[in-house]
Amino acid sequence: MPHGEMTTSRLEAFSDGVIAVVVTIMVLEMHAPAQPTLPALLKVAPVFLSYGLSFLVVAIMWVNHHHLIHVVRQVTARLLWSNLFLLFWMSLVPFVTDFMGKNYREPMAVALYGLDLLLCSWAFYILRMELTRQEQEEGNTEMAEHHAAMQRKNALSAALYFSSVPLAYFSIYASFFIFALIPAMYFLPEKKLAVDE
Repeated sequence: MPHGEMTTSRLEAFSDGVIAVVVTIMVLEMHAPAQPTLPALLKVAPVFLSYGLSFLVVAIMWVNHHHLIHVVRQVTARLLWSNLFLLFWMSLVPFVTDFMGKNYREPMAVALYGLDLLLCSWAFYILRMELTRQEQEEGNTEMAEHHAAMQRKNALSAALYFSSVPLAYFSIYASFFIFALIPAMYFLPEKKLAVDE
C-alpha cells in the first residue's frame, strides 16, 4: 500500500535522524587535550573508550532498528509511541557516555550508564511487542516466532544491564565486562525475513 509504505519510510527517516544526532553529540563531547603529548592523550583515553563502546552499542541498535522497521505491517499510534520511547532513552546515551568517560572510577557514573542501556533494551522489547502483535493478527507464525526468539535475547540483555547497575557499587570492572559482553551478543544483525506483500 503506497500510503503505508510512505508512512513507514517517514518513521525510518525520523528515527535515523535522531540516531544520527545522538552519534554527532557523542563526538562533539570529545575534546582533544591541550598538550600534544602522550601522557595528555592517555588522560582522555577513558572518554575515547566510552565513546567507542557507545558508538558500537548505538550502531547495533540502529542496525536492528532498521530490520525492525522493515517488517512493520502497520504504523499504529502504539508503534509510534513505542518508537519514540526507544528514541528518548537512546537520546540520553551521549550524556551517560560523557559522564562515565569522565568519571569511570565512580560507581554512580557506571551504574547510570547501565541504567540507560537497560531502559533502551526495555524500550526495544516494547517496540517488538507491537510488531509481534501485528504478526499474530496476520497469522504469520514464522515472523511471530522470530520476534519471540529476539524477545528472549532482549530480555537477557536487559537482565544483564539490570545486574550491571548494583554491580557497579561492588566492582565497576564487572559492569564494564557486561557492557562489552552485550554488544558481542548483538554484533551480527538480526536475520532478515521475507515480508508478505
